[in-house]
Amino acid sequence: MTADDIHIEIDPRDPTAPYEQVRARLSELARSGALPVGHRLPTVRGLAERLGIAANTAAKAYRALEADGVIETRGRNGTFVAAAGEAADKEAAAAAATYAQRARRLGLDAESARTAVEEALRAAYRTR
Repeated sequence: MTADDIHIEIDPRDPTAPYEQVRARLSELARSGALPVGHRLPTVRGLAERLGIAANTAAKAYRALEADGVIETRGRNGTFVAAAGEAADKEAAAAAATYAQRARRLGLDAESARTAVEEALRAAYRTR
């Protein structure tokens, strides 16, 4: 896959901010392997032009992806897909462990803690 093959559509009717639409799609492509580790991404300006968005919007998406460990910027060498799957799995496991410890300290039983997580996941993923 080349940078020109990256297909992202910004839906102006979607209440999700454009930068978040870009972030979510690039994250999905990286995590699925459609954008392999080490794949060079377009410059911020190049991505913005390709998608018809402001450069600041593309930069915000890249900053969020970098904070999530999905991409890495190597200075003048460019921006590349990082080994995001492992980093995301580790971060999610750490967050889950922190939640479990906190729920236990609050006196919740395992079933109540599990129910709270399931409700939060439904809200986050908008599924009912």
